[in-house]
Amino acid sequence: MKRLVVMRHAKSDWDAGAETDHARPLNERGRGEAPRVAAKLSARGFTPTRVTSSDSARTTETLELSRPIWPTASIVMTSTFYLAGIEAVRAAAVDVPAEVETWLVLGHNPGWEDLASTLAARPIELKTSWAAVLESQASTFVEALSGSMTLIEIVKP
Repeated sequence: MKRLVVMRHAKSDWDAGAETDHARPLNERGRGEAPRVAAKLSARGFTPTRVTSSDSARTTETLELSRPIWPTASIVMTSTFYLAGIEAVRAAAVDVPAEVETWLVLGHNPGWEDLASTLAARPIELKTSWAAVLESQASTFVEALSGSMTLIEIVKP
């Protein structure tokens, strides 16, 4: 079985004066929500063993705040997840080792809602800090992402 956790970055600070959208940091609410969602995921048995994240400031900060809760997860940062969707995740899946059962992808909307909705074959809303937990009986993530997956839960702060 493969479990994919599609997590959107925590709430960002539009008034921070960042020079680019990519550089926008989290706001106070986001800094509180990120570790709460990470803890809820782990408490429900959805602790990732691998995390692939956009390299934007807000996703990096979300991951840094979650990292103490997932200390053994391997981390991959990638520019290809910045404002991306299902095709970028499918491309990244080829590098996920077969022994990984729970893979968390951390990114942005609208691509992450589209990703979760496509895989679950129904509309899924992902507000900031929300995480959609999807499962498949597939033996690899490449196989899981080529079909549909079952939505198990939406974890919210």
